[in-house]
Formats: sequence, C-alpha cells, structure tokens
Amino acid sequence: MSTLPIMQVMPELKNILAASPSAVLIAEPGAGKTTAVPLALLEEPWMKGKTMLMLEPRRLAARAAAVFMASRLGEKAGQTVGYRMRMDSKTGPNTRIIVVTEGVLTRMLQDDPSLGDTGLVIFDEFHERSLNADLGLALSLETQAVLREDLKLLVMSATLDGEKVSELLGAAPVVRCPGRVYPVDTIYAPPAKSIPLEKAAGNAVRRALAEQPGDILLFLPGEREIRRVESELLSGALPGNVEVRPLYGQLPQAEQDSAVAPAVEGRRKVVLATSIAETSLTIEGVRTVIDSGLRRTQRFSPRTGMPRLETLPISKASADQRRGRAGRTAPGVCYRLWSPEEHDRLPESDAPEILEADLSGLALELALWGVRDPAQLAWLDAPPPAPYAQATALLRQLGALDAAGAITPHGRRLAALGTHPRAAHMLLRAAGLGAAPLACRLAALLQERDPMRGPATGSCDLTLRVEALLRYEASAGREAGGGDPAALRAAARASRGLLAQLRAAAPEAALSADNDSADAVAADPFLCGLLLSFAYPDRIGQRRGGGAFVLSGGRGAAMGESQHLAREPYIVAVSVDDKGTQSRIMLAAPVEERDLLAYHEDKISEHSEVYWDEDSKSVKSRCRVMLGELSLKETGHERPSPEEAARVLMQVIAGEALGPLPWDKGTIQLRERMAFMHRLDRSWPDVSDAGLAGSMEEWLLPYLVGCRSLRDLQRLSLRDALEGLLDWERKRELDREAPTNIAVPSGSRIAVDYSDPAAPVLAVKLQEMFGLKETPLIGKGRMPVLLHLLSPARRPVQVTADLASFWKSGYFEVKKDLKGRYPKHYWPEDPLQAIPTSRTRPVK
Repeated sequence: MSTLPIMQVMPELKNILAASPSAVLIAEPGAGKTTAVPLALLEEPWMKGKTMLMLEPRRLAARAAAVFMASRLGEKAGQTVGYRMRMDSKTGPNTRIIVVTEGVLTRMLQDDPSLGDTGLVIFDEFHERSLNADLGLALSLETQAVLREDLKLLVMSATLDGEKVSELLGAAPVVRCPGRVYPVDTIYAPPAKSIPLEKAAGNAVRRALAEQPGDILLFLPGEREIRRVESELLSGALPGNVEVRPLYGQLPQAEQDSAVAPAVEGRRKVVLATSIAETSLTIEGVRTVIDSGLRRTQRFSPRTGMPRLETLPISKASADQRRGRAGRTAPGVCYRLWSPEEHDRLPESDAPEILEADLSGLALELALWGVRDPAQLAWLDAPPPAPYAQATALLRQLGALDAAGAITPHGRRLAALGTHPRAAHMLLRAAGLGAAPLACRLAALLQERDPMRGPATGSCDLTLRVEALLRYEASAGREAGGGDPAALRAAARASRGLLAQLRAAAPEAALSADNDSADAVAADPFLCGLLLSFAYPDRIGQRRGGGAFVLSGGRGAAMGESQHLAREPYIVAVSVDDKGTQSRIMLAAPVEERDLLAYHEDKISEHSEVYWDEDSKSVKSRCRVMLGELSLKETGHERPSPEEAARVLMQVIAGEALGPLPWDKGTIQLRERMAFMHRLDRSWPDVSDAGLAGSMEEWLLPYLVGCRSLRDLQRLSLRDALEGLLDWERKRELDREAPTNIAVPSGSRIAVDYSDPAAPVLAVKLQEMFGLKETPLIGKGRMPVLLHLLSPARRPVQVTADLASFWKSGYFEVKKDLKGRYPKHYWPEDPLQAIPTSRTRPVK
C-alpha cells in the first residue's frame, strides 16, 4: 500500500481535509485512490467515532473495493469495511467505512439529512457523472451548508474538470496525483463494414490470443452482444487452456466474482464485459484490451416524455479509460475496432446522465427532500427544465405530488420502495388488489432484457412474456417457456427482489409468501394490462384502426396490423420509441374499458362540448367521458345555445381563412373599397384576412347568432356585417372617396376595380374618354385610377395613369392600329375636341 502513487499526496490531502470542509482529488488510473484513500483517512482526528461513506457508481466495483480494503486489514467485508447496495449489504456494528451505490446514499440522506454519525462522504469516479452521484452531491452540499458544518466531502476522479468541481464545492483545494499505468500500445483494427459485431469481435480475440500474452478484456455494449460473442467464440476453435467469462451488471454475483478473479495458473481468460469494467476495477492478469467502441445507454426524449435505450459510440475519455485497463499490472496492448479517422470524430467525453436520463426519480427525491425547484440546490449541471417539467407532470399523474408540487403521503411510499416511480406506483396499487406477485413479474420483465426479443417471436404482447416466466418458474428453471433462459432467470431474480422490497416497504399490504390467487390470474392478459395502466397512465392507447392507437398522453403510436393486439380496443403501450411523428409500439398489453372506468376514476372527467361536425357541416353538442386525451364514451347533448353555436362557427370560419362566408360580388367589392381606404388611412378598419379574422367578435359574431350550419351561413348578410365596421360618416366618405363607379365623358358609369388597393382600375373604351383631359382622381384627390383603355372589342390597347400624356403622344400610334382594324368606328384627329361615344359613331 505504501508504494502506491497516491501515498505521495496523502500528507497534503490530510492537511487540507483537517483545515477545509471539502477537497477534490484528481488521481490518474493506477494511483490507488479507491482503496488507499479511505483507509489512510480513517484514523484522522476529525474521523474519531465517525463512519465514512464512499459512493461508487457501479455495484461490482463497490463490492470489490470493500472486499479489497477489508483484506488489507486482515478482515472480511462487514467488519471495519463493508458495503451497502440494493438487495445486498454487508455491514456490522463496528463498520466504519461503508461503500455504497445505486441510490443508497440518497436513501441515507433522506432518512437522516444530518448524516449524524458520518464524518466524510467520498464520491469516487465522479467523472462518470451518474444521476445518483450528482443528486447525492447536491444533497450532501446542502447538509453541509445547513446542518453539518463539520461534515467533510471529497470528490475523486481520474479524468475530471477539477476547477469546475472545486468551484461547486466553494473553492475547495484540488490535489493532483500521477498514476502508475504501464505503457499500452494501441492497435487500430477496424473490421470490414459488412462483418457483424460478434464475428469482428471473435476474430479480434483469436488474433490477440495468438499475438499477446496474458488475459484479454473485451468491451461490448450489452448482455445481448456478450452472449452472441460468447457463442461465436465457443463454436469456433479456441486453445484448450482458454476460458470465456461474461461480466455484466445482472450476472449472478458468483459469476461476476469468477470473471474478476485471476485465471488458474497455466490457463488464460477472455472476459467479455460491458462498461461495468471501465473504471474502479482491476481484473488481475489482463494484458490486452479489445474495445468495440460502443456503449449502451438510456436517453430521455423531452419530445415524448419517454426514455429509450440506444447503442452509441463511446467518447475519447471512455476509450482512454478502457485502454488503461490493459496497463494496470504490466505493459499491455489495446486493439480498437475502429480507425484513427473515426477516433478523431468521437466526442471528447460522455454527457452527464442528468442531461439525458428520465428525471422522474430525481424529481421524486427532490420533492421528498422538500425542494420544488432544482435551482434551490447546487449542481455541476442542473436538471434540464423540459425533462424535469415532464417528470413532475408524471408524478402528479401518479399521485406522488400535489398540485403545488409538494410530495404527498403516497409519494413518500413510492420513494421508500427505491424503484422507478412508475413501477413503485404499480406495485402499491397491485398490493391493494392482491396481485403484487404479478406486478413484480411485470416490473422485472420491463427492467430486464426482453426474453422474447427478435423476429423469431415477433409479438409485442407483454403477457406472452409473463406466461413464459411463469412456466420457467414452475419448472424451477428447467423449461425456458419459449424465451431466453438467461433473460428469464434475471427476470425471476429481479421479481423476487421487488417482492421482498414491497413487503419491507408496505407491510400493511398483508402480502403472503406465495399468493396463489394472484398467480392463478397472472396469465390473464387484461389483468396485466390493468396493472400496467397504473404505471403508464399516459400510455393507455385507444384503437384508431390499421394498427394505430392514440395514447392518453395525446401522442400517436402504432404496431403492425398483423399483431393480434392491433385488434384490441384498448392497450397499454409500455415500450414505445419516439422516432417520427408516430411512435412504434414495441411492448404492450390489452386492457378492458370497464377496468379503466373502475380503477382510474380519479383521472376520468366528463366534458360537455359544442363542436363542429364535419360530416353534417353543422354545430352539434356532446358529452364525452375522457381519460386524458381518450374519449371513452360519447353521448349526444341538448341543442347548443345560439351563442355557443355562433362561437363554434366563428372558429370554423377563422380556421378556413374566412372561406365558408358568402362572398358575393357586391360584398367583395365593398371589402376591396374598404381595403383601399385603409391603405390611404390606417385608422380605417383592416379588412385583410388576418385583420378580419382577428376582429370577428366585433364585426361578425353578432350576425352569426342564430346560425348553426354551413347552409345557415349562406343566408348571412355579410355586406351588412362588414358595413357594421363603419359609422355613418365613414360610409359617406367611402362613397365619396372610393366610389363604386365613375362617370366618363360618354355618359356611362363605369365600375372601378379595387382588387389591387394600390392601383384601382377603370377599364373603359377609349372612345368614351374623348374630351377628358386628365385622369380621374379618387381617394381625396390623391390617387389617379389606372386606366385600361379598351378597343371596341373591349381588349386593352393602352394602360396608363396619365391620360394627358397619352393624348399628346400615345393616342396617335394607337389610332393607326385601331383605324385599320375598326374602320367603321370614329377615330378623330383631335381626341380632346371629339365627341365621346359608346357607339360606333357619335350621335350628332
């Protein structure tokens, strides 16, 4: 222990913690910080009579760190050094160092905000930025500031922005320590694009076995890939002394320990691991790392309020961490299954989980802490507002928060269960119905790998998974029941754990050790759907046809029409992606309408509404029984009042850009004349589409009273409605300044076209304008009309707003053409002295 690099900085770290409440330790891989620092600080004077908590983000690393530290003291875990995690704990009355993970620190803070017997809280591998670590640090900082000035905090990491964390901790001193990492050669070995991952990984393992000494650690994104690569390796030729060991979070503890333990002398080990082996864990004997460059992570979509599991490229920081696993005990080699060019394009680091995860659990913990606004606490990265708002909305739906955002008694019970709020709510509701074992199985199947995933099964019906799990349990694991045995084994184990948690947290539910009645109905698909509707009240789906459903949260989702669930009137869509405008339903269960009405009374409301019926083109009224955005029942209602009908009609008219109104020729001309006056004087009413739509309550609504249908609209006096915008004086001004007709020299009254308010048009035969010197003016004498001078056949021969200029020059050119085409007509030499006429020749 004394030879570890970390011991070089321990005197400095001890002095800082003796004088300061917080510190940051940046120690490179191999320095020994995880196991040496807690033991070195245990006997400091400020730790006398107190315990030490160390938060590890990964269960395997937490257990391994506790066991290793205990061995250094010549003890077993549970004596001076112990650990606590969900469903697994080893501590005793004399335990002074407790390694915790998976929200245990949060539970301890919630149970005792002062952490009265704790002297130091260590946050190890903080660069992983797990949600629980960020929450634990935020709560610990408030405890330190408000309740425990003597509580000390130490944040440790190999790769972290130390200055940023220091600022968060109130300008805490930063200690830096070099590591003890042996040199690692990097070999880029990108496979051909067409080769599947399991084949590429298998080839890389065989190459490394031939080229390198020692054991091999292969990083893969998840359990599914691990099992495929394991099958690929075992089906091919491997040297007889080589063992293949999987390593992932849901693996039984004995198998995890076997993967981490040194290989027997004379044998070699190939460990197939997820990112669980990326940090805080030294696997003895590993000299070679093979990195697939992939990770699996859950990301939250604020657009849908739904989390999704994604396989993504790792960051450069993660690649360096993985590479470093090969140089912990001796020089090593790292094979990267990508190219140097691809490496350059990788992100520098992974995004903190708090920026991408479902925040409903975090929101529940903050409410339990007494915080309604995350800004009340100090964060390295604050929870994003949109996902956090969706999380609190879900908690209100589950009854965990009241309308003001304060936690309810039911919310406290959810938090005590220590599982996702959706699952916790389902478990408690199921306990009240005597169906807790079934609810635990459902929750376990949803949190574990799908035992029937893939085209071989093809069905999205979750109840088939329940039936397979029941068969698996009934046969004591001998029969897979049509599913993946490993996934069913994990689900059975998780189900037992959830049932134990429920019994501990809700003894009043009087849960029996084996609830035969619940098991007897466990395969009932509609009971499964009812229980799931408690967990997913926002994803109850109502059939629309063609495999499409509308969800109670308002979003659309669909499954293939060949799915038998596509014919169910109601489903609960428990697994939905968020790609495109309509999500794809991946897992669902049917539910009965009568159960929705009976068990979701608190979410069901009656709405009387007056609406536009597109089929009859009329206003109708109805009463709807609503569950979220779903209309469970609909009945006709009494006839809507004239005022209600008028308002609905007004909305329809606005939605169709005024199109349904009876725009006859005279009304259109009136509107165009008013638009002309508005252009000259902005105090006149705006009769554009936008202007009229925005002022319909003023000019149109009174005239709509009594109308109920499109047919009624056609009898509407729209001209009167528009004129209602003008007082008597403005009507006179309109007639004077925007006349409908203008008298021309021939005696004809010609209509003015105001369709372009910037240039009203007077289309008149050229011969009718003889003798008129100037262009007629309108609009208070400011606007000359645009003259369209027509031939006897009423075709335009000249367009002008300057009649005087036309008589001087343009007329004589036009005259030559017209005289040739219309020789019988009157074409005088002097148009200003000629007699105007609408006939072929003027009457003398």
